[in-house]
Amino acid sequence: MVLSEKAKYHVDLEHRYGAHNYHPLEVVLSRGQGAYVWDVDGKRYFDFLSAYSAVNQGHCHPKIVTALKEQAEKICLTSRAFYNDCLGEYEEFMHHYFGYDKMLPMNSGAEAVETALKLARRWGYRVKGIPEGKAVIIVCDGNFHGRTISIVSMSSDPDSYTDYGPYTPGFVRIPYNDIPALEKALQEHKDHVAAFMAEPIQGEAGVFVPDDGYIGRAAELCRQYNALFVADEVQTGIARTGRMLCCDH
Repeated sequence: MVLSEKAKYHVDLEHRYGAHNYHPLEVVLSRGQGAYVWDVDGKRYFDFLSAYSAVNQGHCHPKIVTALKEQAEKICLTSRAFYNDCLGEYEEFMHHYFGYDKMLPMNSGAEAVETALKLARRWGYRVKGIPEGKAVIIVCDGNFHGRTISIVSMSSDPDSYTDYGPYTPGFVRIPYNDIPALEKALQEHKDHVAAFMAEPIQGEAGVFVPDDGYIGRAAELCRQYNALFVADEVQTGIARTGRMLCCDH
């Protein structure tokens, strides 16, 4: 692709002043509307990526933009050191919408996964009675849960973990879509297993859809062995698979 002078200007700025932790396509986007985005030269594209599925509501939806403006004109941010007049209503809405008892909002997928790991370990120590420092989280080969040190410690992808050690201990990796492997790991580490974490459909592994019943059977095994089942729905949730959550299938 031959870049225009305008596009080349922006690409060169990023190369000169930004860390080279990504290798983007040489398309310099400047605006979006609905399912479309435009580059700095006015060329229109269909946004199939949708920020790795995180922006599946589209760009600049007028209702969302209006809500953002209205809130920004009221108050910027309230610390959790205070109550506010929005969080409780949001939590109630999410409770009724998804049917879960409690919710804890996060800013990113990696932050959500890190919080799930903390919740699972604390549950393991305080409820299951796992000896301090011995909690095990079972995860899957081919997983992608984020890019923090703890999360890359459970990755099987050298591109994700190489040169980031020493790694966080406490993870046992098994093949994805393999119920016998999960049961074997639960049996082997049963007194120390706090949780099994998996993507209902793997993303980075190449959109790997498991066999029918895999997720349900995995959840049943977790109940049987008194371990938590944690579904990473960052890429599959919010109706991206035809149900509100992929686990609903």
